[in-house]
Amino acid sequence: MVSKINSVLEEVLEKVKPQEKELTGIENLLEDFLEKFQKKIKVLKIDAEIFVGGSFAKNTMINKNKYDVDVFVRFDKKYKEEISNLTLKILKSMKLKKILIIHGSRDYFQININPNFFLEIIPVKKIKIPKKAENITDLSYSHVKYINKKIKSKKVLDEIRLAKAFCYANNCYGAESYIRGFSGYGLELLVYHYGSFLKFIKAVVKIKTQEIIDIEKHFKNKQRVLMDLNNSKLKSPIILIDPTYKQRNALAGLSQETFENFQKVCVDFLKSPSAKKFEIKKINLEKIKANAKRNKNEFILIEVSTNKQEGDIAGSKLLKFYKHLSWEIERFFEIKKSGFNYNKKKSARYFFVVKSKKEILFKGPSEKDLKNVKRFKKEHKNIFIKSKRIYAKEKIRFNVKKFIESWKKKNKKKIKEMSIKGLEILDF
Repeated sequence: MVSKINSVLEEVLEKVKPQEKELTGIENLLEDFLEKFQKKIKVLKIDAEIFVGGSFAKNTMINKNKYDVDVFVRFDKKYKEEISNLTLKILKSMKLKKILIIHGSRDYFQININPNFFLEIIPVKKIKIPKKAENITDLSYSHVKYINKKIKSKKVLDEIRLAKAFCYANNCYGAESYIRGFSGYGLELLVYHYGSFLKFIKAVVKIKTQEIIDIEKHFKNKQRVLMDLNNSKLKSPIILIDPTYKQRNALAGLSQETFENFQKVCVDFLKSPSAKKFEIKKINLEKIKANAKRNKNEFILIEVSTNKQEGDIAGSKLLKFYKHLSWEIERFFEIKKSGFNYNKKKSARYFFVVKSKKEILFKGPSEKDLKNVKRFKKEHKNIFIKSKRIYAKEKIRFNVKKFIESWKKKNKKKIKEMSIKGLEILDF
């Protein structure tokens, strides 16, 4: 089995590792941009320096249809809250075609260089002591330095690529709130800690309770970690102490749900190793719909849009609405299968395969609560009393399409409050 796994991983690495030609092309475009950007910094007499971060700087980038590189602008500490505005000022002076502003705890910017490559320009504070960081991005410089210092082996860098590709294919890559998975930096640290991709996933499947990993031994024992870290940093299934700043959990964004899904795909790969486990799975909606019909279930496909900014904010709003709508549907239907697909912009598609519950039980007030009993009887017909409480049974006479249409009409205010601007049934 080990030889088969190694053979699969060799095959996968050939696919996920960017070609030298691609990397050279990115490097040339990046150098050209940075040269122009640096000139504008000098002309505007701004006290700042540039450094390249992310996977490109750490040589852990994986093959993608569209590449991105993080460019950090480190501003002197004399600048206060205006560093995003200063960054925008520099970019505007370059006469770029389009500058996309990404709003967040600190605004940053996206520049499309060509259809296959874009830059993210991120303003940060130049700090020497990690605890003086005002934003998580202020720690990026120390993260790049640490990884580049500790990981020089090409073998380990390739193992990190495998881990990133595996997580990416199985929707576990990214700390965004609509994914709540492994960050790139977190994966780099984990593979470095365990030594390889295979050792990493073998260790992960064995985790039953919260795991604490302290690579640089910042704490004497696990108890000190639990005592010293802020409670909000202790909720993830793995607590990974940031080697560059001991008060930070590098996997604080990892949810229990995502982690358990990751454990399942790891077990699946170890039992049945295949290069297909590293490929993004396309959902065959026509097949799902046909299976639903064959099993006498109902199928529905919905597109939902938001007015929030594309990316993490829009994604989290759309995911929250998906969970809420699922809960509403479950009141009247048994959900056999469902899915959420966010397009990274301002809309997402949900599908549901459901079976009607046929009849639903409504729990009413105590029979002594005459005022509410009267109100309950107005709303429901088939009333009965059990253990001195009023109940009602009602047959479900609507399908899932009718339910969603009716729910949409009745809940316009709630939908708006949840930042949803559109809900359209595409197929049923």
